Amino acid sequence: MQSVPSAAQLLAWYGADVIKIERVGVGDITRNQLRDIPDADALYFTMLNCNKRSVELNTKTPEGKAVFEKCLKWADILLENFRPGAMERMGFTWEYLQQLNPRLIYGTVKGFGENSPWAGVSAYENVAQCAGGATSTTGYWNGAPLVDGQAPGNNNGPLVSAAALGDSNTGNHLLIGVLAALFGRERTGKGQKISVSMQDAVLNLCRVKLRDQQRLERVGYLEEYPQYPNGKFGDTVPRGGNAGGGGQPGWILKCKGWETDDNAYIYCTVQEQDWGPTCEAIGKPEWATDPKYNTAKARETHMFEIFAAIETAIADKTKYEAVAHLAKYRVPCSPVLSMKEIAEAPDLRESGTIVEVQQPKRGSFLTINPIKFSGFTPEIKAAPLLGQHTDEVLAELGYTAEEIKSLRDKKITCA
Repeated sequence: MQSVPSAAQLLAWYGADVIKIERVGVGDITRNQLRDIPDADALYFTMLNCNKRSVELNTKTPEGKAVFEKCLKWADILLENFRPGAMERMGFTWEYLQQLNPRLIYGTVKGFGENSPWAGVSAYENVAQCAGGATSTTGYWNGAPLVDGQAPGNNNGPLVSAAALGDSNTGNHLLIGVLAALFGRERTGKGQKISVSMQDAVLNLCRVKLRDQQRLERVGYLEEYPQYPNGKFGDTVPRGGNAGGGGQPGWILKCKGWETDDNAYIYCTVQEQDWGPTCEAIGKPEWATDPKYNTAKARETHMFEIFAAIETAIADKTKYEAVAHLAKYRVPCSPVLSMKEIAEAPDLRESGTIVEVQQPKRGSFLTINPIKFSGFTPEIKAAPLLGQHTDEVLAELGYTAEEIKSLRDKKITCA
């Protein structure tokens, strides 16, 4: 539900004229989902649709289909994430789209690839995470998998990430494909179809786990995982808790106040090239030359002892004080920030990452601008009201005032 809207929103922020086609009288389903203000578009919708124009159109009627075809003949890009087969049932196969507009770039997102045995299955965020390898490798190793952020109360098993690995991440992959196709069209003059599956996009972010699967099959163990050296490895990549998952071991560590604050923690990484300064930071300078600890290989069997020593060294410090202390010794670390802390962070406001947007019927809301350009700063505007730009877009397509009124009267456009 987020993949195409998030990709289209980035295009809109950075200069594209994005027109959102919505069902007459109903609109995008996310306008009503998780509402916090009665009769106002939900944050679910506003945070994914800034800077777009909204057109209400009944594409199931011959007149509505004709309007849509006019849009397609004029457009550079068509993006959709309907259920599998929906576009074809509407009559808009890739072959027909090419006939309408040979320069059209068509981006489509589905849960699974066209050759998948699940190609006809609808998918959402957590479905994609489970199918793409994220869930089976996320969580703790002595229980069933969980879906990050949705654990049932124990800390055992797979987790589904709170990050939108299946949704917005897929949108980002789609956007990369669309931009590449735009460059390709400059050379060939022809459009392309870009197909991105949510499963594939999740798997791409889990590539290190595919790396580990190949290593495991070759040597039978994974030394950077907490199960090494005393635990057992099976024939598939295990869940590794909060381990770093690479050549630089890391873990979540408690800080002052953890007993009452769910986020009084830091993440700390033990970096090979800065082992000496790390030892100084935690009051163990002798470990820098001790053969038990002075090489990455030696430390593999002592990692939880090392993390315990770091935790002891920062026990009297808040997470911010702990990071400030460790950073002086070049130790890679970060506080575990709550969403409230992030929303209120002055640096994120000043950098333009957290942006406050004025929205009709709602007032202000916050959204996120993740990319910074040296040449311009995007002006992030409100999300459109349902059908707000219908008449305007129809006029641009060449419809007269009388024709626009007729379409409205027939409920082909705004109800």
